[in-house]
Amino acid sequence: MFESLKKKFSRTSEKLEEELIEEAEAEDNLQEEEGTRFSFFSFGKKKEEEEDESNLLPEAEEVSQSEEEPEEIEDEDDLDEENKSGFLSRFRSGDDSESEEDEDIEEEDGEEENKSGFLSRFRSGDDSESEEDEETEEDGDEEEKSHFWSRNKKDKEDISADGEASGGLFSFVREKTIQEKHVEDILFELEMELLQGDVAMEVATEVVESVKESLVGKKIKRSNDITEYTFIALRDAVAEIIDIPGKSMTEMIEDKKAAGEPLIVMFVGINGTGKTTTIGKLANYYLKKGYTPVIAASDTFRAGAIEQVTHHADNVGVKIIKHQKGSDPAAVAFDAVEHAKAQGKELVLIDTAGRMQTNTNLMDEMKKIKRVSKPDLVIFVGDALTGNDATEQAKKFNEAIDIDGVILTKADADSKGGASLSIGYVIQKPIMFLGVGQGYDDIKEYDAEWMLNQLFSEDEEAEVLEE
Repeated sequence: MFESLKKKFSRTSEKLEEELIEEAEAEDNLQEEEGTRFSFFSFGKKKEEEEDESNLLPEAEEVSQSEEEPEEIEDEDDLDEENKSGFLSRFRSGDDSESEEDEDIEEEDGEEENKSGFLSRFRSGDDSESEEDEETEEDGDEEEKSHFWSRNKKDKEDISADGEASGGLFSFVREKTIQEKHVEDILFELEMELLQGDVAMEVATEVVESVKESLVGKKIKRSNDITEYTFIALRDAVAEIIDIPGKSMTEMIEDKKAAGEPLIVMFVGINGTGKTTTIGKLANYYLKKGYTPVIAASDTFRAGAIEQVTHHADNVGVKIIKHQKGSDPAAVAFDAVEHAKAQGKELVLIDTAGRMQTNTNLMDEMKKIKRVSKPDLVIFVGDALTGNDATEQAKKFNEAIDIDGVILTKADADSKGGASLSIGYVIQKPIMFLGVGQGYDDIKEYDAEWMLNQLFSEDEEAEVLEE
């Protein structure tokens, strides 16, 4: 999920790296060196891996020490055996001409390796490799036109599962500082791409400004520094956007249960977003947690709505309170709340008719349901695939009825990620759940850290690098 958004972040890092390296080349301030080149997403787990490795070091040392003695014994046995057979006599005694030839060969090979060094793999040696590089440059896109990217195209193919690659690592002879001129055009492109990906204007602007503030003034020595600083700047900017504080529904149920009352939740949104299905999922979710929900069929206008919500209630095994089609939806909600109080049930889920946010009469009816049922939570259910439309709908519902939180459906199919990134920040209300599939179990309680890991994980790393 969110593959498109992740690619945009990765490309921003690549463009900045290209910009700085090309400038350094023009200044004769660039050198290629031996080392490990990290990909954009590899920095997400870098610290965690370093901690894991440090924990394993003592054990690794013990193993290596324990293995040393047997190896010495084996070497002595082998030497005895080989001395007996006379195999090593040519090297330790006997034919001096052969040993001198061997020494000459070793010295020549050593000198050749020292002369060629690390750069021999890139600038000389295998003709077939150079031909492949030339073909890559001819067939490449805009990124490969520069000297830097033509040399790095081949390196991308050799990146390991850990996001590392040998080669393609550059350092600066004189330390460089990221300046505003380096990021201005790149971040403008990022902002345009975010807007095209259905990210709200205020969110795209906030991300770009935060990244700019983080990057400008950073001093860099190696190309890996550029990638790491860009990764951290983008991750921190997004972390601020998606982490809207608020209590979870589970915590609120416990608080109400301690007071001897049910938690009353009213669901609003337009038709077709998956509101009724989401209510079935939540009923199933909390039933499995040991609570007893009841559903109110307060969508009494839409044909088949009562039957639809009844179907979900029967499937998950919860009680449904319903009246005849066309009856007062507020009365249905009131009866469901009274039933829950009388039966000691902990959760009331009120389904309402889907309506466009511009329909004033239906919005007034929504306000009546809220006034009668006195819900503890009013939750807007939006379709993640509608992108910026979902954000605009949430704004209108919030203005009309003051919603408390958001549930986004179809998040698993959302490659752009615009709604998931924007909706909570725009209305300053938390996302509470994400729908991640069609089954009743396919709903996930929202967690900002989990969301951040989805956006900056290595899961789609290989696909990102190939773009």
